[in-house]
Amino acid sequence: MTAPSPGRKRVLLAAPRGFCAGVVRAIQAVEKALEIYGPPVYVRHEIVHNKHVVKSLEEKGAIFVKETAEVPEGSLVLFSAHGVAPVVHQEAAARQLKAIDATCPLVTKVHKEAVRFAGDGYDILLIGHEGHEEVVGTLGQAPDRITLVDGPEDVANVVVRDGSKVVWLSQTTLSVDETMETVGALKDKFPQLISPPSDDICYATQNRQAAVKQVGAEADLVIVVGSRNSSNSKRLVEVAKLTGAREAYLIDCAHEADDAWLEAVSTVGVTSGASVPDTLVDQVLQWLAARGYEDVSTVTAAEEHQYFALPRQLSSPR
Repeated sequence: MTAPSPGRKRVLLAAPRGFCAGVVRAIQAVEKALEIYGPPVYVRHEIVHNKHVVKSLEEKGAIFVKETAEVPEGSLVLFSAHGVAPVVHQEAAARQLKAIDATCPLVTKVHKEAVRFAGDGYDILLIGHEGHEEVVGTLGQAPDRITLVDGPEDVANVVVRDGSKVVWLSQTTLSVDETMETVGALKDKFPQLISPPSDDICYATQNRQAAVKQVGAEADLVIVVGSRNSSNSKRLVEVAKLTGAREAYLIDCAHEADDAWLEAVSTVGVTSGASVPDTLVDQVLQWLAARGYEDVSTVTAAEEHQYFALPRQLSSPR
């Protein structure tokens, strides 16, 4: 990329950014359920971690609840993209709910790995952040066999039954670099630790981090559009800072941006988490343009063409 002239204001727009295939599938699942069954459609937890998406679906007739017990007996409930433990399916069945599972297929893959390794007698070390909905769902697949490892500093506390039968899995939305640092520490402690058959960190998370690494290397400031409960969005802020940006901020929308951030800044990087609509990024670009940052270049790290089919109940309703 051509070096900017001194004082020239420009924007580096990361690509890919925004919606991934799993998020698109989850949002479309709620919209399709509303179309087929009519409102209200209950959704256990936020379908994806973005408050603007949640508000938009609420306006169409979706009702978001924290627990299955809040759904009236016999009603329709969707499970979020982050996945749920088997006990949640049991709770839904006990309340005679019509359940539609909108879990991202890449999260489902991790669930299946956990069940298989547990069945083969392995101790499973799940790298992830305590309390995150995806982690709660994965822990529930084999609770007596899975130990949560929340970063490299947690490795010293890990105890296993048999050091020759240990495998690591991970939350799909983590920092790639931090995860591999944790894996390295685990392998030092458990030399026979084996890895999952394929990367657990999803393609979209990896691609967005790769793009923000390129942007962060050239930008003075990086603005990440995403909600504060979005794990993959928070990781983008961390990666931007680690790869060279003097500062990086996470905002839900352009209204949260601050003119003070632009002081002595010539190059601004912009990206967004995997559950963020493009309209919110466009508004940030408009905010920047109004302040003289009209020169926008796209920095592309990967092309994405993934597509996930809707849950079967919505693709061929009975």
